[in-house]
Amino acid sequence: MDAFSTIVNASATSLYVSLLSIAFNPTAWNIVARNEYRNKTITRIFGGNARYGCYFLAIMIFSFGMLRDHLYQRALSDQPRVPMLSAPYDTLVPIVLFAIGQLFVVTSTLALGITGTFLGDYFGILMDHRVQGFPFNVLRDPMYVGSTMCFIATALWYERPAGLLVTLYVYIVYLIALRFEGPFTDMIYSKRASEKKAS
Repeated sequence: MDAFSTIVNASATSLYVSLLSIAFNPTAWNIVARNEYRNKTITRIFGGNARYGCYFLAIMIFSFGMLRDHLYQRALSDQPRVPMLSAPYDTLVPIVLFAIGQLFVVTSTLALGITGTFLGDYFGILMDHRVQGFPFNVLRDPMYVGSTMCFIATALWYERPAGLLVTLYVYIVYLIALRFEGPFTDMIYSKRASEKKAS
């Protein structure tokens, strides 16, 4: 137990707030998006304009993502600092990881567009075809992978081993989210394909 307490301050409230915010984001957006697909709640709020509804959700997702990242940094500041890599790798490794992670996140957004990135398909805004260029020709879920890499990079940059445990938690949360997102999105596009064949 003493060894664990040297790397994790389990009494820090900020740690649990960060963990809650990490779980909240994909959980909430999956619930909201499925409700939108079935009931068009947000679309109705915006007078039947699905695109405006999707933009609103995009702003919410982005804003809560920024809050999540802020809470993660605050949590790290309350955790024990323990050097994990020797110089110059203590700066080079996190910089490279963060840069590659951001590259995956940004290029995913550019490839998918706003509606493709922020659950537009749940609003009925479907893409004409599956994106197959970079970074989707390298990874199936580059946005989630890129985000996870940024969590690792931040933990290494601030030399907080607890951040690596949080990153493992992030990875598990993302895997669970994908179990729900992937099949549901596939169902939406399969349904469109069936409707096209029938017409």
